[in-house]
Amino acid sequence: MKPGEKPLNEFDYELPAELIAQAPLSERTASRLLHVSPDGGLGDLHIPDFVGLLRPGDLVVVNDTRVLPARLFGRKASGGKVEMLLERPLGGSSALVQLRASRSPGVGTELTFDGGATATVTGRDGEFFVLEFRGPLQDILERHGHVPLPPYIERPDEPADRERYQTVFARKPGAVAAPTAGLHFDQGQLARIRAQGVEVETVTLHVGAGTFAPLRDAQLQSGRLHAERIEVPQRVCAAVARARGAGGRVVAIGTTTTRALEAAAARPDSSATGSLQPYSGETTLFIRPGFRFRVVDALLTNFHLPGSSLLMLVCAFAGTRSILAAYAHAVRHRYRFFSYGDAMFCHREAS
Repeated sequence: MKPGEKPLNEFDYELPAELIAQAPLSERTASRLLHVSPDGGLGDLHIPDFVGLLRPGDLVVVNDTRVLPARLFGRKASGGKVEMLLERPLGGSSALVQLRASRSPGVGTELTFDGGATATVTGRDGEFFVLEFRGPLQDILERHGHVPLPPYIERPDEPADRERYQTVFARKPGAVAAPTAGLHFDQGQLARIRAQGVEVETVTLHVGAGTFAPLRDAQLQSGRLHAERIEVPQRVCAAVARARGAGGRVVAIGTTTTRALEAAAARPDSSATGSLQPYSGETTLFIRPGFRFRVVDALLTNFHLPGSSLLMLVCAFAGTRSILAAYAHAVRHRYRFFSYGDAMFCHREAS
């Protein structure tokens, strides 16, 4: 830990298990919304009220990644059971994955998954395995894969999760976890936002399974997280400039959208020009208290796990004391937490 940094226990809070949402509500816009105002005041609202918190000239940015059915079940040639969770595709038929088995399979191990798909372990990359599938990876996942519900949802995936663990603006396959703040929007909500004189734009960040992994000492020391692929196109950079020129705000829907925008803004080409520049590639950006935000002015986000990098990002954005007070309020008032849970709207802390 570097001088001046907060220890992980500074980002801890007590959460009764029954507040962890195990399934989505019947309607996407039915969730509650906790508004954390710039002065720290708290307002108990609902998702439809979000439109009223926007102003003409604002820009709303969402993440258009599409969640892959990224979990496969199968067996090793020896007969032992194996569970695979995709971390990210590597191109062609190769993939970086997590494997759960009674004994870690070595290089050369043949795996057969339910439905008949087969793959060979061809290497290791730290805690991950490299698999080479016999056939196109995305086709195999679409035919035989399961929705990769997070570990705190203690039930098997169901057919309905294929639609509800996916945003209505999901377009680009590649994520193994949903950008969950976006789950609160339906087409009607998007139409109401646009009717307010607010632009809606999309970036892409393909969420990796590492988003659920506990933070490691090496990440805290290096200030870098697991790599995730992002795309911030020119049209988004132009929309940010228009919003700034009109006195509007950039409102990010989710921590993934925030990470994509801020990662692009932190690159040398953006720093040199003083304006957001397009970027397509990987980022290992770790946003934690002390980070200087360059793009995002307001954030809609779900409630995140104690001690997680996502909670640290929100604390960096709106202030640790303010956010932990908001979380305590949410617990007292029985908000629903995590992926299928309720949301919070907060503003960037004055620097």
